[in-house]
Amino acid sequence: MARAVPRTPRLLRAALLLLLLVAAGRRAAGAPVVAELRCQCLQTMQGIHLRNIQSVKMTPPGPHCAQTEVVAQLKNGQEACLNPAAPMVKKIIEKMLDRRSSR
Repeated sequence: MARAVPRTPRLLRAALLLLLLVAAGRRAAGAPVVAELRCQCLQTMQGIHLRNIQSVKMTPPGPHCAQTEVVAQLKNGQEACLNPAAPMVKKIIEKMLDRRSSR
C-alpha cells in the first residue's frame, strides 16, 4: 500500500522563499560597491604634446583592469588615454613627476 506524502502548503513555501531572498539581499547589501569594473581606456594614443596636458592620472593594474592606464586631462577639457609603454608617454610621465617633486 502506497503511503501518502503530505504536501507543503503554498503559504509555507512562499514564506521560505521570501526568507531566503531577504537573507541573500542582506548579504549583498554589506558588499562594497565599485563604480567601474572595467578598463577606462579602450584605445590609447602613442603621445601628445606636453603643452596640451593639464594633468596626468596613472591607474595601476587591479581588479578593475589588468593593465596600467594613463589618462591625460587636456587643457581644452577633454581626456586622452595614453599608451604607458610608448617612449613619448614615458617622457611625459617623467616630466610630470619632476614637476611634482620640484614643488
